[in-house]
Amino acid sequence: MLVAVSGGPDSVCLLHILLALRDKLGITLHVAHLNHQLRGAESEADASYVTALARKLDLPATVERRDVKVYQRSRRLSLEEAAREVRYNFLTEVAEATGAHSVAVGHTLDDHIETILMHLIRGSGTRGLRGLQPSSQWCFGKVTLKVIRPMLEASRAETVAYCRRYRLKPRLDTSNLSLSPLRNRIRQQLIPLLKSYNPRVTDALLRTARIAADDLSVLEEAALKLGRNIVDEQENTVILDKQRFIKLPPAWQRHLLRASIEKRLGNLMDIESRHIEEIMSSLHKPAGKLITLPDGLIFAIEYDRFLLGSDPAALSPFPAMEKEYDLRIPGTTALPGWQVAADVLKQKQVVAEDNSYTACFDLDQTGDKLTIRPRRPGDRFQPLGMSQLKKLNQFMIDSKIPRAWRRRVPIVCSPEQIIWVAGWRIDERVKVTEDAKRVLRIELKKVR
Repeated sequence: MLVAVSGGPDSVCLLHILLALRDKLGITLHVAHLNHQLRGAESEADASYVTALARKLDLPATVERRDVKVYQRSRRLSLEEAAREVRYNFLTEVAEATGAHSVAVGHTLDDHIETILMHLIRGSGTRGLRGLQPSSQWCFGKVTLKVIRPMLEASRAETVAYCRRYRLKPRLDTSNLSLSPLRNRIRQQLIPLLKSYNPRVTDALLRTARIAADDLSVLEEAALKLGRNIVDEQENTVILDKQRFIKLPPAWQRHLLRASIEKRLGNLMDIESRHIEEIMSSLHKPAGKLITLPDGLIFAIEYDRFLLGSDPAALSPFPAMEKEYDLRIPGTTALPGWQVAADVLKQKQVVAEDNSYTACFDLDQTGDKLTIRPRRPGDRFQPLGMSQLKKLNQFMIDSKIPRAWRRRVPIVCSPEQIIWVAGWRIDERVKVTEDAKRVLRIELKKVR
């Protein structure tokens, strides 16, 4: 088991207790400490203290430093959020390197209360009211770390008293005295103020957290059962059946959204209630609407489904097409993701085919200098059955082709015009009529 030790009373108390119980628990311990480089000489002294403590207790230790401010600027996070991400990413790396299955952190009952209030202030919803959990998951890349909080029912005063009793002499983090971080203001100002209204306010908050956790558990279980007929996953993208999803009560919609996001990201650390509410308010927006979420996740609205993924275009049935290619007429043309076969037939050889990737044309109208390419701005064609030209973009909208797919739809062209929007419609002017002498049959086959 990895033990995160900052050098303060909570983590030092945790380490000392786990050391006393390691034989009974059947665990070996590895100490991990990260110097966040935020407090100069004080941070260096903390690192030296933890190193000496681990040596005194005869425990292996990994002590490193990371530049949190550089990470903060690159990710545009608050300092507290950046420090948390850097710290847990570090712990995940150390756990993987040492073979640890979990990391124990020294969060106490006081941290739990402060977290509940912080979530309440930020409007984190029912899930936030639960506060800290005895165990949770942290994902870093493809690695998932189990985070456990054995001290969650012990108060900060108890950990200080424990350290005093065993003469452990932990470090004092003077940054905890600053009123700049929200958590410190909650600890030093808000909680004392709330106690002036209700001396047992901490008990009330803990009771609220337990009720929220119980209610949430029931809602999540019900939502997940409903989700079996609504939620699917393909190509690292979560797919929600739009019609069924919209019919659900809002509470279940929110829980399914959180579960779907958690499935993709591995955790909900950076997902706030405002992200969920932004999605909720967009459910009836037109197809094509995109919402950007943390960690590069995108919520995309299509005509009959919602998508959650980093690249909704990955679900397109069409391989990416980046440029124009000449087609061999007759013959076979290989291009990335496709094989295009072109045959010249007599009209009597033409048979009806139920394949949207196969089409027949009057060769005398198309000519044999054909190309295949992605769409371009200003493209127009005359869809089969229509008497006038139509903008290709408008045709795609009317045909309910998802926006993420449109750039990938193969467009077959003659020098004069578009002759086929592959998979959907040929041009009226090149259709096979009774007068056609030569028929051009083109078939597109997807290849890996």
